[in-house]
This record gives sequence, C-alpha cells and structure tokens, in this order.
Amino acid sequence: MSYTQPPLPPPPSLPSHPKTTTNPSHRHFSSLLPKPPDLRSLKHCRKIRCELTSFDNPQKWTVDCVTGSDPIHIILKPIPSSLPMASTAELKSSKKVCLFYCAEMKALAERVAAESDAIELRSITWRTFEDGFPNLFIANAHGIRGQHVAFLASFSSPGVIFEQLSVIYALPKLFVSSFTLVLPFFPTGTSERMEEEGDIATAFTLARILSNVPISRGGPTSLVIYDIHALQERFYFGDNVLPCFESGIPLLKNRLQQLPDSDNITVAFPDDGAWKRFHKQLQHFPTIVCAKVREGDQRIVRIKEGDPKGRHVVIVDDLVQSGGTLIECQKVLAKHGATKISAYVTHGIFPNRSWERFGHDKNGCPENGLAYFWITDSCPLTVKEVKNKPPFEVLSLASSIAATLQI
Repeated sequence: MSYTQPPLPPPPSLPSHPKTTTNPSHRHFSSLLPKPPDLRSLKHCRKIRCELTSFDNPQKWTVDCVTGSDPIHIILKPIPSSLPMASTAELKSSKKVCLFYCAEMKALAERVAAESDAIELRSITWRTFEDGFPNLFIANAHGIRGQHVAFLASFSSPGVIFEQLSVIYALPKLFVSSFTLVLPFFPTGTSERMEEEGDIATAFTLARILSNVPISRGGPTSLVIYDIHALQERFYFGDNVLPCFESGIPLLKNRLQQLPDSDNITVAFPDDGAWKRFHKQLQHFPTIVCAKVREGDQRIVRIKEGDPKGRHVVIVDDLVQSGGTLIECQKVLAKHGATKISAYVTHGIFPNRSWERFGHDKNGCPENGLAYFWITDSCPLTVKEVKNKPPFEVLSLASSIAATLQI
C-alpha cells in the first residue's frame, strides 16, 4: 500500500470529540487494509489516495481523514471508474456438458458442440455380438464422474431403441452431476389415444419407459423433446423425469423473416389440431384453417376460414408421414388463389421415401409444387435423403439444443 500526501495547507483546528468510531458500513473495507506506518503522523492531511494490490484485480480508493481527533476517523470511498461493469451473463460461467450421441445423430451432435465451447463431444462404441444383440462400451467412464452429461438420441426405428435405452439407463449411474436426454422426435406421439377397446397407446408405453431412467446424483433426468404431437402427452411422464418441451417454430419464424416476400406471408394449418398447437406462436401472421370433411368414402380438405388469394401461404404442422394431407392442402390453397405455397414440419419422417411426392415450384405454379419445404434435423435419416433436393431445406436444431443444455 502506498500513501500520497497532497500539498494542502494545514486545516483549521477542530474541536476535540469525546469518541469517534468507525462507520459500521465501512468496517469491511477498512479491515482489508494492512496497518499503515503511522496515520497519526498524517493528521494534517485531509485525503489519502491508496491502492489495494492484494487482490487479483487491484482497487483504488480515496481515504478521508478527520484530523485532530483520537482515534483518526477513516472513511473509504471507491474512486468512480469509467469502465462499465461486466454484466451478470458475462460473469456467469457456462455449464460444461459432456455430450454423447447415437450413430445417427453424429452430424447434429457435431453442430451442437460447434455452438458452444462448453459442450464436449464424447463417443460410445456401438457393436453387436454374433447373435445381433448390442455390445456397447463407454470409453473413459471414470472421466465423466462429477460432470454434467447429456445423450442425443434418435428413436428412428424399433430396432435401434433397445441399444440406446441401454446407454440411457447406464449413464446416470456413473456418478454424474446431472443427466439430460435429448430426444428431438418422440416417435410414438401419434399413438396417444384409444378409439376402441383393445387399442394400445404406445405413446404412453414409451413415456413410462423414459420415466424410469435412473436418477443421477443431481436428481431426475431432464428430457428434451421438440414439438411432441399432442400436448396432453406431457402428462404421460412420471415424476422421475423432468420433461422439457421445446419447439422448432422459432427457426421457421427466423427463416420467414429472411424471405424477400416476408410481408406477404400467410400461415395455414391443415386441421384444427395444428391450429390449437401452433397459432399462438404464429399469431402475428394472417392465418388460414383447413379441415377434413367426409364426402361418401372420401375425406376432402377444405378451407374452414381465411383467404389465400394473392398470398405466399406456408402450411405448418408438427410432422409429416405420407404427406397426403399436405398435398390436399396445397391443392385447395392453389385453387383459391395462393400465388406461392410452402410447407414446414418439425419432423420429416417420410417412410418409404414419401418425400418424393413433393415437387418444386419452379415457374410460379403452386398447384404443381412447393416453393420451400422446411424440416428440421430431428430425423437424421430423412436429412440425408433430401439434402440438396429442392424444395427441401433443413433448419438445424443445433443452436436450440445447445441453449437448452445450459438450463
């Protein structure tokens, strides 16, 4: 600590006080100062400038002294700084996460890791025995003790679910601080209800399986799912898992803002279910609601409300399988005057290469094809098939997943 005495004239004598005590609000700062050589020798000084160098970040202070008193009254005042203080977000360190992934999700996992230095990729050896059952190995299992761990899964077919469940059940038991399961697409979501006695709601079955993932040291498993088919399915999960339901709609909204005709967008929902699901997230756009009506043995899509005339209409739903409903919506919207038609689904399942049914509108003929068909990378096998094939365009969930892993 250094002391500097400015060349000030001696102050007038002050009356003696019976007792002067240190201001309680400043005791903490004064206790941090090492004992000066002899402050009494500086009794004619009104101010002393000092610097604390015992900390990682040296701090400068102004010390006010009341002279002529015994003991000397010292008041510490921080010197105003011209540098802005760091925000809370900057001071808060990111949570380090070890991210494991199944083979199908390698590309998405790499994109997630590229979003944040706090996410470190870890691999699993996926092998099978001669009888076809999984032979799995987690390398450096001791190295993830006390770490935050996540697993990026893809239940694209029943054949890969068992081997991934084996890993999902094993990771929380390796003394990790917390465990997060990221399952972008919940595959049995469309089988959530019974229409007659004997139907099996497999969505409930899968929810029960995931609800019994072992608890880690940090508590229940966090389960991240994007645009689950029916909102009531959140109640299928038990208390041993914490479901976190995210959406791909923000990705769509960002993409729509980039279009040259962004001010001429109208959002269409193929049925009431899609409207209930997404209309609040897209309430700033004009909307069209379609409905399926039965005529004889056929179910025909009609416009229930809204006007597509002269608009670029974007059909929005959570998933697509064969694509029949979307194609019928496309036809009826084009018939009623839409100048351009696009589509968005979070999960492009497309069994049996049904994506081939969707053509590209090259010449401004919306009845013949779509201007854009946006999907996310929640179904990696589909992404590989439609890559660089108009009208398909992939909106990656990587940034959203990386942000969710920091919760």
